[in-house]
Amino acid sequence: MPESNAPPFTRAVVGLNGGPTDDLVVQIACQLAKPTNAELIAVHVVEVDWTHELSDDVAGREEAATILDRAEAIADRHKVKLQGELLQARDVGAALVDEAVELGADALFLGLPYRKRFGGDFALGTTLPYVLQNAPGQVHVVREAVATSEQRGTQEVHPYEAGATSRAER
Repeated sequence: MPESNAPPFTRAVVGLNGGPTDDLVVQIACQLAKPTNAELIAVHVVEVDWTHELSDDVAGREEAATILDRAEAIADRHKVKLQGELLQARDVGAALVDEAVELGADALFLGLPYRKRFGGDFALGTTLPYVLQNAPGQVHVVREAVATSEQRGTQEVHPYEAGATSRAER
């Protein structure tokens, strides 16, 4: 394979869901962005169900601000510039891909909490397969470590997972 001097990416969308993988996703994105001064845009998508208009203000502004502020704090520690954005959409995966296309991003970072469905099958949810199939560039998936049986009993479901309810429905 020929060696290339091109940076791995110049602009990346970092999808955040407020879950256990967010910190790790931001840290890895920062580590990969720093050597080439790549631009990072942290995006938190609030999924809006069909009982609300997309223009309705259903986003938990304080929760979203906390999620994005935490990402910016991690980026500051790594001395990497990160811009935060809050979106409302019907589908998280489509919103992340559309945002990556609109911003001209050549990479997308997502976290994947370690979850199993009933029966023991590993669950990818619906967002990750959509992003993998439709993203305009690289997709970096960061999976959290396998939880102990004690930890598994106390974990909550996050919106990027299959069957999760939207924040507007909670």
